[in-house]
Amino acid sequence: MMKKKTALSIAGSDCSGGAGIQADLKTMTMNGVFAMSAITAMTAQNTTGVTAIQESSPEFLGQQIDAVFEDIYPDAVKIGMMASGELIEVIADRLSAYHARNVVVDPVMVATSGSALMKENALRTLVNKLLPLAALVTPNIPEAQVLSGMTISSKADMIAAAKKLGEECRCAVLLKGGHSINDANDLLYANGEAVWFTGKRIDNPNTHGTGCTLSSAIAANLAKGYPLAEAVWHAKAYISGALAAMLDLGQGSGPMDHAFDYQGEYSVEHE
Repeated sequence: MMKKKTALSIAGSDCSGGAGIQADLKTMTMNGVFAMSAITAMTAQNTTGVTAIQESSPEFLGQQIDAVFEDIYPDAVKIGMMASGELIEVIADRLSAYHARNVVVDPVMVATSGSALMKENALRTLVNKLLPLAALVTPNIPEAQVLSGMTISSKADMIAAAKKLGEECRCAVLLKGGHSINDANDLLYANGEAVWFTGKRIDNPNTHGTGCTLSSAIAANLAKGYPLAEAVWHAKAYISGALAAMLDLGQGSGPMDHAFDYQGEYSVEHE
């Protein structure tokens, strides 16, 4: 009998398939782990924006998490969209009760399209209750500014904000620099040390779901036993490949090709 490493995504559903739970499951599968999910919200969205959000009840979200942990205990957990403080409370409570390992939090506050995805009351709960359970939090620059209360306009600012956030929340921080500070250079602040991951910006306007994909790939690599820095490196290489495939779908900011490296017998196009 074959055993396989496992990862759980706790996030919102994206019916158009480019972000959220759908992106997470594809990414985890392509990165070699068995993927599971607990859905925090249903969204009606596509490449041009989010038109509706239907949250799961806190009780039902907790029941989903219980169902996974009580049967197939995940080797890593990725957390994405959490719209309300009540949902974050449930997630923190259940992960603490199960002593969850390798927790990666992508603090999704705003969609690629600009739609707000987190309510005001959720921020304090996120910082005080959930981030201290995390191995890693992966904010982009706008999110890091909200979490740290600092303005970030240079590489020095990135280091200062990551240090502040990491020390306050007692977790490692991957601050993503793709918002015009530099060319896709990300900063990992862990154990008092700052490490830069340089990346070449890929000229692809289709970036729907990049944050979901990166955090899921990191979680998958942590599940497989990679040290944190190596898990980040492999995840960045994967997302670069998915962007470089230049998939072009939808009328807005389209999705990446999560399966760019898939060569299976059943994936061949019909001639």
